[in-house]
Amino acid sequence: MIINKSEFVISAPSVERCPDDNKPEYAFIGRSNVGKSSLINMLCQHKGLAKTSATPGKTLLINHFLINDEWYIVDLPGYGYARSKTTQSKLQIMNTGYILKRQQLCCLFVLIDIRHEQKDIDRRFVDWLGENGIPFAIVFTKADKLTQSRAFSNATKWMNTLKDTWENLPPFFITSAANRKGREELLNYIEEINNNVKEQEQE
Repeated sequence: MIINKSEFVISAPSVERCPDDNKPEYAFIGRSNVGKSSLINMLCQHKGLAKTSATPGKTLLINHFLINDEWYIVDLPGYGYARSKTTQSKLQIMNTGYILKRQQLCCLFVLIDIRHEQKDIDRRFVDWLGENGIPFAIVFTKADKLTQSRAFSNATKWMNTLKDTWENLPPFFITSAANRKGREELLNYIEEINNNVKEQEQE
């Protein structure tokens, strides 16, 4: 897939305020400082499209970016960090509302820092997605921080840990915003889903 155009559309405080159209949406979520904004900018080859920050918890709204005038990338607030319990609760309600209610959501990409072992907060979130039948994929970030073999080993170990309760594992991708690793694979995956959506609409 070639991205010719990417533009910011809206920051919404709730799912009810998201764009009122039927274009496919691909949302990105993860713990704070997992490299979400950097990954989005890398995918779109548009530096500064999604605002990056060294300070965790900066994304506080549901941000929509229109890609090629055909589909959306959605930047969701991170989970696991907030400056107050009130803010944390608000963001959880916002994310849950979007994930469970947004019919245009075709896939939720859950970002995981490939350098670390599986954390309880990520596992609980992934299990919750499975229990609710949400289509999702795991995206391991910051692979440039490790050797290629170590990155693959860490990702495989993380995925295999799911086998204690998961019968079928979700897809996963190994990426790096620094060297664009995984960009083509992720965009091809999105393109495949988009094509399936178009075929279903034509039936």
